[in-house]
Amino acid sequence: MAVTGWLESLLAAEKTALLQDGRRKVHYLFLDGKEMAEEYDEKTGELLVRKWRVKSALGALGQWQLEVGEPVLPGAGNLGPELIKESNANPIFMRKDTKTSFQWRIRNLPYPKDVYSVCVAQKERCIIVRTTNKKYYKKFSIPDLDRYQLPLEDSSLSFTYANCTLIISYQKPKEIMVAESELQKELKKVKTAHSSDGDCKTQ
Repeated sequence: MAVTGWLESLLAAEKTALLQDGRRKVHYLFLDGKEMAEEYDEKTGELLVRKWRVKSALGALGQWQLEVGEPVLPGAGNLGPELIKESNANPIFMRKDTKTSFQWRIRNLPYPKDVYSVCVAQKERCIIVRTTNKKYYKKFSIPDLDRYQLPLEDSSLSFTYANCTLIISYQKPKEIMVAESELQKELKKVKTAHSSDGDCKTQ
């Protein structure tokens, strides 16, 4: 029932779409005033960016909060080379989904593969990442499962490590796969504007 409820909210939201730079950008305005913006790869249909914005109690628009996609370092354009290098040395956490899995990448983790532990915390409805050398700890939820009110399953979780990057994958439940397919059918009906920037060609 919860799956249907969230899907109905998506379908009922006011949607506008824009094709720009090889990305299909979709903006949702929900009945409660919340906004969601998504960007899909035009060719593969994979979700590249999802972010949210809500109004304050006084009705002012807040900042966009990134849920999926690569974070932009605040003020990175104004930093000197030394500060940028220092920022890049810190662990960077980002979510980048595939068609069949929710996926997170934590870059700049230089520790051996066997020190990492990734597990599901059922009571807290989150995933916990820790190292046996106590150098890194991270706890994060899967908002999609919360919105659809689906349980977290240990068997759906896996991880791998290579090139100082920990890649954590959680297999999407079939209920979400079906709902995403229904949403994509609906999005194809949304009239898409074309940005002139996206149509530029170079020799």
